[in-house]
This record gives sequence, structure tokens and C-alpha cells, in this order.
Amino acid sequence: MGKRRRAAERRKSRPLVVGGLIAVVGVAGAFGAYSLLGGGAAADDGKAFRGVLNPAKTGPPSASEVRTTAAAFLTAWQQGQVAKAAAVTDDSAAATQALTGYGKDAHITGVTLTRGTPSGASVPFSVKATVSYQGKSKPLAYGSKLTVVRRAEDGLPLVRWQPSVMHPDMAEGDRLVTGEAGTPPIKALDRDGGELTTAKYPSLGTVLDGLREKYGKKAGGNAGIELRIVRKAAAKGSQKVPDKTLVTLSEGTPGTVKTTLSPTLQAKAEQQVSQKDKASAVVMRPSTGEILAVANSSHGFNAAFQGSLAPGSTMKIVTSTLLFEKGLAHADKPHPCPKYVTYGGWKFQNDDKFEIKNGTFKASFAASCNTAFISQAEKLKNDDLTKIAQQIYGLSMNNWAIGVPSFDGAVPVQNAAQMAASLIGQGSVRMNPLNMASVVATAKTGVFHQPYLVSPSVDDRTLAKATRTMSASTQAQLKEVLQYTAAAGTAAKAMAGLGPDYGAKTGSAEVDGQEQPNGWFTAWKGDLAAAGVVQQGGHGGDSAGPIVASLLRAGS
Repeated sequence: MGKRRRAAERRKSRPLVVGGLIAVVGVAGAFGAYSLLGGGAAADDGKAFRGVLNPAKTGPPSASEVRTTAAAFLTAWQQGQVAKAAAVTDDSAAATQALTGYGKDAHITGVTLTRGTPSGASVPFSVKATVSYQGKSKPLAYGSKLTVVRRAEDGLPLVRWQPSVMHPDMAEGDRLVTGEAGTPPIKALDRDGGELTTAKYPSLGTVLDGLREKYGKKAGGNAGIELRIVRKAAAKGSQKVPDKTLVTLSEGTPGTVKTTLSPTLQAKAEQQVSQKDKASAVVMRPSTGEILAVANSSHGFNAAFQGSLAPGSTMKIVTSTLLFEKGLAHADKPHPCPKYVTYGGWKFQNDDKFEIKNGTFKASFAASCNTAFISQAEKLKNDDLTKIAQQIYGLSMNNWAIGVPSFDGAVPVQNAAQMAASLIGQGSVRMNPLNMASVVATAKTGVFHQPYLVSPSVDDRTLAKATRTMSASTQAQLKEVLQYTAAAGTAAKAMAGLGPDYGAKTGSAEVDGQEQPNGWFTAWKGDLAAAGVVQQGGHGGDSAGPIVASLLRAGS
């Protein structure tokens, strides 16, 4: 390619800023783009361009292939050459539809893409553009990333297409749209009348989105013009993720929605979870169900309300309720806690293979002895745990109406070894901090009060109810073992100084592919209940325990 031709192409094309260098794609096809953009890199090691043409090449893309593939995609996207950009992805049809909508539906123009430093096959990049609609314009800026993969059938390095390439907050089925917002904005207030904003409480982004989705039209506001992510429709039996506003071109008139959040506890929860990676926490009032705080260290997903994680040994609160109700355990009576128990072909053991000889069930609960629970599996029916979770704790019924989207826990009917594993919060049992705060609140009061963020009187919605309460004997024993665990068991270090009206349970949930288990902690003090999880945090008493205990102290 001669110098004269290169000069002509520069005059016809917008530059792409790539790592401080200027790269240009002309009107040639996809392979021409590889040749032009990758020329220097390919010349360095003599491999990149041959890798594109060699259908037999296998293994991860080389560094030069990653650079040239990313540059080809970003340049074509920046220049508005949708077909060319899509041709450099592993799903050209989906990429074509999404990138076409980027300009046509989202009204995004003047796109400038700046590539960052690759990390393996991942390439970060920044986006600067303008959103224009009906004579109104606003700048748009954000960061994203792409990943280069090798297509199996011909060895071609391509960008793995996923919606998050176009915007990091997008998932499959989401769309970018600019226009009059479907829902008016809201002004959310805490229980004292103060305004809730993400500037003050960064964790509340997803909560505020959810409040707007549900109450925007009911609160009396008027919609503005916005660029927003319109989420895909929810699957049957699940709640839709709220739409997300990215740019506001003209402000609507907000309606007002009051929540149950405590400004003091919300601020404390934000501060506490920020000290850990992937930490989430919830505080509620056991006597009413009011949610007083919710916080996540990762702000893109509300794991505290919508997470679906194995709860580990915190689930033993529910299992203990089952054993007390069936007369298979008593807090102060002897109960087996051997090193090992085999059930359904699986061999279960305790942490560090400990055992308790001649101990009570209370001692086993406080030490979080797995085998004390697994040893009773042969005396239980497959659906016993599910029924207790549903009938007494209001879980796994998909009927909570807290005011924003939430996951109500899952305790499916299982058999054999999986049923035994569910007794200790493993198997297919799934919970989040909201669920486990509710569990310990129910254990404290003996009655399930569905958690809620917005008073049901605001929209006349019906809160979920349990079909029955636990017996007085069961509740007394449950409080006894939880108080003993807080005073002398695995929760004692975190709960020091918070007694005597308190109780707690720790948990560590093993997750495939993780070196460290997820650490759980749930506890009550007086009329406060709280739960937290630190993903890959290890022992719950050490990771989530200090977070929960700090919140209980702050609310005292």
C-alpha cells in the first residue's frame, strides 16, 4: 500500500485514538482492516496476520492478535460502519442489531473510542459521545471492555459479542433508548424525610431505580427525556430488573416516595460494606418488617435484595426449627456430633474434622457442627425443610412485595445427598442478606413479618404472610441456641458487648471454583435484625460478622 493511498484514506476517515496512537480503517473489507491496523504488530513477530488467515491455528489469541482485533472493531464502530464492526465479532447478527440501535434508537453520535492497555485477551476502552434528541444534547462518557477469542472452526480471532461491550451495565435482551422516559422520576425520602441520593448513598442506585419503576407514575411526577437502558422482560415467576437512566436531557417533574430507610444506619451500612470486596448487608426491624438499611460494595447489582447464594450454616436456623418441631433435637439434650456422617453416598464432615463427644445440641449449634444436622437426614422426608421454610419463615414462595425487586429465597425439594446438604445451607438452597435478616428476625419474634422498604399503605399492596407460627417451645429453644452462639460460640468475637438480648449464627458456604467460601453472619439485638455476606470472605464470623455487629451497635 503506497504513501499516496494512505494519505487519501486519512482525509476520508475519522481517527481512532488507540493507546495514544492514531489508527485508520479505509473502505476495504474486514481482512483489509486487519492488514492495515495490524501491519506494525504483525511485522513485529510475523504471527498476527498469518493467525487470521490460518484456519488451523488454536490456543489463546496472541498479544498482537488481541491488539489488531480490538482496533479493527473499535475503529469500525467509531466510524459508524456497523457491518464491518459486527464482522469482527463472534455474533455478527446480534452485534449488528445492537450497534444499529446505538445510533438509531439511542441517538448517540460523535463517538470517540480510546483503547486502554490490554490485560491478556481483555481490552478496556473509554467512550465519549453526544446524545441528541429533539434539539437537546448532552455529553456521554463511560468505560467498557471487550474480550478477544479464537473461533474454533477456523482459528480467526474475534471480539466476543455481549451487550456489556456496548455498555457495561447492559445484559442480554437490554436496549439503549433515548426519548421520553416511560416512567416519571421520583424523589425518594428516608424515614426522617431526608432525600436519598446516590451521591450520599452510592449503594442505593439500584434501589432508586426500582422505586422509580414501581412508583414513578403513582407518585404524581411527569417524565423527562433520557437515555436509558430498557431492561428485558422478566421471566415468569421473577421480577424485572429496573430500567437505568444514563443521561438526562431534560428533567421531568419528580413525585415523592417515602421509604423506611434510616439515614444513620444506611450511612453506616455504606461505610461498612465499602471495606470489603463483594460485601452486602441488610438491617430490618423484627417487630414490623421495616427495612432500615441496605448496602452493597458492588453497585451494579443489588445482591443484598436479589442475590441468590448458598447461605451455608446460617440455614441451620431453619433446620433447627425443623428438628425442634419434629422432636429430633432439643437445645439442652445430648446430640451426636461425630467427625463424619455418610448419607446418600456422600461423606460429610465438620470444619477441621472436629467432633463433640457427649455434647448437647446447643453446643453443636454454637460450634456449627455439620454432622449434628446431617445425622438426622434419614429421619426426614424430602420436603420437610421446604415446608418449614415456606410455612414458618415465608421463604421460597415468590410472593414478597417489599417495594422494589427482590428474591425471596429458594428451598427446593431435594433427595438423597442433596437433601442432606440442604440442611446445612448447601445443595440448591439459595438466599441473600434480606432473606437471612428475615430468618433471624422470625426466630427472635416467633412470627414472620415480611420485610418492606415502602409502607404497603402507599399503594395498598398485600404483604406476604406465613401460614403458621412456630410453637412456643420451638421458639424458646431457637432463641436459646442463638443466644448461646452469640455469647460462647462461633459468633462470640463479633457480638462481644452486645448482649444480653441478642442472638447470632455464622456461616461459610462452599462455592465451586472459589478458593475461599462465602462468609455469612446473621444476628439480632433488641428490635434490630441484620445479615451480611462477604463473597470469598472465608469464615463468616471474621468477614461478615464485624459488619453486622457494627450495624447492630449503630442502631442501639
